[in-house]
Amino acid sequence: MIRIDCPVCGIRDESEFTYGGDATVVRPAMGEAALKPWIDYVFMRDNPRGAHREYWHHVVGCRQWLVLERDTLSHMVGTCSLARDAA
Repeated sequence: MIRIDCPVCGIRDESEFTYGGDATVVRPAMGEAALKPWIDYVFMRDNPRGAHREYWHHVVGCRQWLVLERDTLSHMVGTCSLARDAA
């Protein structure tokens, strides 16, 4: 089981969270009229090996969205920060 160090609640089990997706994907501008950037944003995702940034939602705890750095090969968890504070 993955243990996530929530910046609000402290160390918690993965079962308290839900996975929210890739935190590195950039949404196209709202005024973007071309279809391809929107199709790429919604459907085209990488499947990275190694260090990766992900969104996680602390559903059972503080209900905050977090950005978690996790290694997809070893499941080792790195830093965790509030999504609203992540750059």
